[in-house]
Amino acid sequence: MDKQHIKGAIDKAKGAIKDTIGKAIGDKGMQVDGKIDKMKGEGRQMVGDAKDAMRDADKEASRGMREADANAGAADRDLKRH
Repeated sequence: MDKQHIKGAIDKAKGAIKDTIGKAIGDKGMQVDGKIDKMKGEGRQMVGDAKDAMRDADKEASRGMREADANAGAADRDLKRH
């Protein structure tokens, strides 16, 4: 979990509280602010998910490159033996 996921969770919780209090006291403005905070939190979490996906893809690509280098090295050694 990175900063974006944490900030997103905080924004969503803050928004839920504002929305609930706004409903309880009949304050439409507070309800709207709460809904905005919840959407902002969801957006931050999506950014965090995208960062995670990019980081995972980069790790997978690096792993594939290492395997390709190892396979190329083995093939090169085989060619030199024959």
